[in-house]
Amino acid sequence: MSEIKNILLKLLEKEISLEDAEKLLKANLIEEVGDLAKLDVFRKTRTGTPEVIYAQNKTPQMITNIVSQFLKTKKFAIISRYSEKQKTLILETFGNNKDYIIDINELGKIIVIKEFSYSFVNKGGIVGIITAGSSDIPTAVEAEVIVKIMGCKVISSYDVGIAGIHRIFTPLSNMIKNGVHVIIVCAGMEGTLPGVVAALVDVLVIGVPISSGYGIGEKGKGALITMLQSCSPGLLVVNIDNGFGAGASAAIIANKIAE
Repeated sequence: MSEIKNILLKLLEKEISLEDAEKLLKANLIEEVGDLAKLDVFRKTRTGTPEVIYAQNKTPQMITNIVSQFLKTKKFAIISRYSEKQKTLILETFGNNKDYIIDINELGKIIVIKEFSYSFVNKGGIVGIITAGSSDIPTAVEAEVIVKIMGCKVISSYDVGIAGIHRIFTPLSNMIKNGVHVIIVCAGMEGTLPGVVAALVDVLVIGVPISSGYGIGEKGKGALITMLQSCSPGLLVVNIDNGFGAGASAAIIANKIAE
């Protein structure tokens, strides 16, 4: 007998409560794809965050196998940090199927495949996304895609860093007027902008260090240290280039506030 059937049988026989059955199902719903991966297909139900297929270091065939299983068990699949070879095989495998829509975001390196009739539910959260410079935009776009998939509205403003500090005030004022619940700020180099924004607003700011900069602070290290050392309260920091983590965290918080 499968674990799921065992849980349901215990529920029918009143050995466990409905609440306990729900917890057990959420904890045990893991599906295998051959020997390649264990898909946590009910992650969205358990945590509110959809599972994303991280494509880096996987072969194109591994990606298409995993995507196929996702589409059998869910209505959509999300692939991040894909390569050109992976993208080509995804299009060859799923591109001619009229049941699916494939949305490829080249800038954010993220692909969303969903059933034609499926729509992501709007949950009411509102997230602002800001970048200090144009080099930070790809990571911001990755965050934006995740935020929208998780049911939030996005208000974005790019290339408003402290080198021209006057540029930040109008878009930031617009975000506050429109009731943003969380603001994501992506910045490379010395990474000052998230701390500045956190000092100006009364909502949570999530700082994303970007892998730019030179010398001792190269590859985002300087930006990360600056954000971690910021004296502005209300600033939380994710890892370098972690657009997905910032987007998922922002959406969870914004949607909870919207409830």
